[in-house]
Amino acid sequence: MGGRFKADVDQLGQFLKTLEGCVKELNEARTALSHVRADQIGTDELDEACDGFQERWKYGSEQTKKMVDAIGKGVKANKQNYEEVEEALEKTLKAIAKKATSGHGGSK
Repeated sequence: MGGRFKADVDQLGQFLKTLEGCVKELNEARTALSHVRADQIGTDELDEACDGFQERWKYGSEQTKKMVDAIGKGVKANKQNYEEVEEALEKTLKAIAKKATSGHGGSK
């Protein structure tokens, strides 16, 4: 079963960067439109709809950021854990190899 599980630490890092980039772009888009006031757009109905959209977009982007931040923390923790396991495994395998080649490996 162990042969079916594979974690690519570099891919986890790239995924984390992608998540962070998404939040940044979402906030930049909302900020770019924040200076446009509803009374500058057109009819009262359109102005009201735009104000409502701005409020929902702000709320939605804040909620999305919270979720992405939580996912990012989990991915970051997993990436760190995988790196620690790889380092420990590498260290252990090197110690075993050194012991085997030094004549203390128990061979006849």
